[in-house]
Amino acid sequence: MSEDKSCCSTNDISCTDSSCCLVDNCCTDDSCYSDNSCCVPVVSTNLCLKDILGSWKVRLGIGRMNYKINPGLYAIGKPDHSSPVLVSANYKLTFDSLRKELSGLDCWILILDTKGVNVWCAAGKGTFGTDEIVNRISKTGLSEIVSHRKLILPQLGAPGVSAHEVTKQTGFSVVYGPVRANDIKTFIESGFKATKEMRTVKFTILDRLVLTPVELVSAAKSSLMIFGIIFLLNLFVARPFGLKDFIAYTGAVVTGTVITPMLLPLIPGRAFAWKGWLLGLLWTLGFIWCSGWFTSGSLLLAIGYLFVLPAVSAYLAMNFTGSSTYTSFSGVIKEMKIAVPLMVISTVVGVVLLLVNSFLV
Repeated sequence: MSEDKSCCSTNDISCTDSSCCLVDNCCTDDSCYSDNSCCVPVVSTNLCLKDILGSWKVRLGIGRMNYKINPGLYAIGKPDHSSPVLVSANYKLTFDSLRKELSGLDCWILILDTKGVNVWCAAGKGTFGTDEIVNRISKTGLSEIVSHRKLILPQLGAPGVSAHEVTKQTGFSVVYGPVRANDIKTFIESGFKATKEMRTVKFTILDRLVLTPVELVSAAKSSLMIFGIIFLLNLFVARPFGLKDFIAYTGAVVTGTVITPMLLPLIPGRAFAWKGWLLGLLWTLGFIWCSGWFTSGSLLLAIGYLFVLPAVSAYLAMNFTGSSTYTSFSGVIKEMKIAVPLMVISTVVGVVLLLVNSFLV
């Protein structure tokens, strides 16, 4: 690599004096790896408070679409020409999850430009793919930095990569690592051999619950508009929407965004909309019963909510398909074509009944 192509220029990372930096260099070592021909940013395997707070922010949907680092080549420890090369996405949450598992290792991390999207989703979108790998190898001058020709890719990135094309165009062979980042050290130490356990995609209750805050916050934002409309309606209706109505709606939201994902494997049926609708129906029936609305004076109200609330839960549960390992793209499209019209019709009918009840009672 020529002198005018420093690591910082090839990585699109600015350098000052003797240090390289990430977009957010809170936890980078104030140093660069250098072999007199290339300077590569050295990053720490320790996450600091800013990293942890940043991860919680994106879990809540705050700044989630711009939580990324610059693509390029990074160093962990003191790698040399024979050190392994790991490939990952430039979504910072993914990058942090990987680097914190590499303590004690000397290796390279080749970060692709996935537009701030995680490996699995980026593979589906095509940004974690063959062309980007080939392009990034060329831009970083990787073939001049390492003497071997092997890349370790995350298993979940496989759908977007044509391994033989990568080899054909770059000379680097592709080895797929484990599903989980916490197995990567064992995988490397065992000579790049993955056990069946390492290849198994798990989606435990904890994995699902970690994903629910962003759905809950998103639903809460949308609900502000609904509450605003209800506030205006309450100025004119005979029966104002009150605390019980708020609890009924909130329960439906929580059912769709939290309870359904939590109990996902236990709920009968395959469609997420169905699973959410079923739990939403159970919640609504239970709430109506406890509120004493199964009476002649409140029957219209009860029927209205039986149309609206399960549909709300169904819609929010269906949103979780984008976070789940249980679905396929074609399956999601098919479900939406069937479920969305039904949810719209149910909601419209229910809202009309609720409005009629509020103005006439």
